[in-house]
Amino acid sequence: MTAVTGYAPGEVAQRTGLSLDTLRYYEREGLVGPVGRSAGGQRRYDEDDVAWIGIVTCLRDAGLGIADLRRFTELLRAEAGADDRVAFLRRRRTELLDQVERIRAAIDVLDGKIAHYATEP
Repeated sequence: MTAVTGYAPGEVAQRTGLSLDTLRYYEREGLVGPVGRSAGGQRRYDEDDVAWIGIVTCLRDAGLGIADLRRFTELLRAEAGADDRVAFLRRRRTELLDQVERIRAAIDVLDGKIAHYATEP
């Protein structure tokens, strides 16, 4: 692998809010990378790596599990067209919208209970 300049793991952890362990885990799982190395063998992340880590973090926050992230990463690396990627993301979007509706319904119930109990003597 070619030696590269860029960000040290600690810098990336600070920029992304992830721990070093999480960065290494994502790399082991094939979600990030391959990450370049310095002449001394230290991992060095470039801007594309950092941007991709941001996407992975966003998708994790959206509830995708590691297996889903692995599948999406495979779809991105595949030579095939974007249809599978779009279908994957649309399915996940639909799941998130369903989840939002369930959360809204739960908030409505909580608001009703709060209003009820706040008016009790």
